[in-house]
Amino acid sequence: MSQQGGRPTGRDDDWWMELYDDRTEDTGPAAAPDSLDDRFASASTTVNKQRAPSEPPQPPPTVMVTAPPVTADPAPPTVAYVGSGPPTYEPEPTALPPADPDDLDDLVADTVLDGAQYGTCTLRAASVRGDSARYRGEPRRDSLLTARFGTGDTALVLVAMATGARATPGAHRAAAEACHWIGRAVGRSHARLAEDIRAARRGDLKSGLHRLTARSLGKLRASAAELGVDPEEYAATLRCLLLPADPECRTRVFFGVGAGGLFRLRDGEWQDIEPRVTDVVGEPVVGFGSPPSETPEGDRLTMDLGIPKPPSPYEPAPEPPREPFRFRASVARPGDTLLMCTGGLAEPLRGEADLVRHLTDRWSAPTPPGLAAFLADTQVRVKGYADDRTAAAVWEN
Repeated sequence: MSQQGGRPTGRDDDWWMELYDDRTEDTGPAAAPDSLDDRFASASTTVNKQRAPSEPPQPPPTVMVTAPPVTADPAPPTVAYVGSGPPTYEPEPTALPPADPDDLDDLVADTVLDGAQYGTCTLRAASVRGDSARYRGEPRRDSLLTARFGTGDTALVLVAMATGARATPGAHRAAAEACHWIGRAVGRSHARLAEDIRAARRGDLKSGLHRLTARSLGKLRASAAELGVDPEEYAATLRCLLLPADPECRTRVFFGVGAGGLFRLRDGEWQDIEPRVTDVVGEPVVGFGSPPSETPEGDRLTMDLGIPKPPSPYEPAPEPPREPFRFRASVARPGDTLLMCTGGLAEPLRGEADLVRHLTDRWSAPTPPGLAAFLADTQVRVKGYADDRTAAAVWEN
């Protein structure tokens, strides 16, 4: 075959014409004639065999990849338990709570885990069914609510946790309802609350949150009346934390009613900052809770002989004493870790030094733990403590 515009070369052109000539007889063993594609493939194979390679094939270039150095986590690994020995119960869930096919919304998950990052803080929260409830097939009595109200720097983050009364059938429902009511109350007032936190109006915050808490627990008592149960059986402790999203505001507000714990890890040391409630004990003294010894006219009052006063039909029966309201507003520092928890974790923290040391080592790392690591930390078991555990920790950047 000649180049375009070139002269015929004789043999090459004859060969090319034979390739495309339908009259040429097929020389293969097959009875059917070759197609045009078959002839072209055969010719290409012959030409390639005759053409010598200009240079030997080169091996593919070697690419050197340098992997980034692996940095070890400065925090020590978590452990299954601390203390004198392993707890009695199994470390994993054994039995599920009974279910009602007509009320599946009443079921409570064994574990709840959540987290977020706003402003200068990182939040981790978890609620875990206790070893005893896992073994007996009882629902988790603790309830956890994490919610953000508002947007941008004016947003307000609420963490609420509640614990239902022990050995009552509706304890988990009462705890969930308590979190629901306080969440609704805070959400409707979040703009004013966020403004008071930024302006450091401590008195307004305390009185306002006290009213919101009283109303929420009052609705819980109303629900008990509707259900026809004793208010003491359909009751719950309630502990809440307010975190402003404004990075310029480091005020953290705690409030609530009932047992639990509020701790702060600062400079490698745990501080128990649970608000103390001063109880009045002992006999009344003049000027402090007792009536005056005489009237303004100078008449001496008669002695109280201790005769019980008959109840009046016009006065309601006295209510049982209620848990006092607890409140604390504190300014966080970079590097602080604030921990709010229910009694299931607060009690072993106050009673087992090994757990305190372990969490100190785990949570003193430069970065907060991930969700899975935080859950493992809150599940470190201690013999003798088998209640539900709910905890929310805040790391300050």
